[in-house]
Amino acid sequence: MRKIYIVFILLFGIIIVLDASLEVKYPFSNKATSDEIPVQKAGFISSFDTKVDSAEDDLFTQVKPDTLSWKLLGVIKYIKKPDKDYPDGVMFPIINSDLKAKSKKKIVMSGFIIPIDNVSYALSKNVFASCFFCGQAGPETIMGIKFKGATPKLKTDQYVTMEGTFRYNDNDVNDWIYHIENAVIVKGGK
Repeated sequence: MRKIYIVFILLFGIIIVLDASLEVKYPFSNKATSDEIPVQKAGFISSFDTKVDSAEDDLFTQVKPDTLSWKLLGVIKYIKKPDKDYPDGVMFPIINSDLKAKSKKKIVMSGFIIPIDNVSYALSKNVFASCFFCGQAGPETIMGIKFKGATPKLKTDQYVTMEGTFRYNDNDVNDWIYHIENAVIVKGGK
């Protein structure tokens, strides 16, 4: 019985050593000319031109997007301030410095689709049954979505990954705290 354990331990050790010694080769180099931009291709795109004619019209711009996490979005504090519509005051978010630095920058974010009305959606950390609207989470667990181009037809609780421009709101109580604008679904769209 001990021999079997020793064999498995040795086999496991060999796998760890081999895994650590393998070098990962990426499909693009770190040296890009001014006309070429290193971009990793999404799995569903069959052909892709890395030359950018117009940064605004191109899905992949010269800046590699950051990946946001719900954990980072959840690092938030609130302060009660007076508001003209709410005489007793309302809780305003205090956005952390890491998120402020990502404002107006390209980001990638994953989450569940929550319908707001017949034509708009939000991206949520949780499924509809335990989302912000149902009292199971805070307002920091949801992002408003403004799609680039036409709004696609999506299903409730559909899990998607989006790329777009990050924006935060810390002064309008009638708007989402977080937004993803010029959003394009890069995974889970159908």
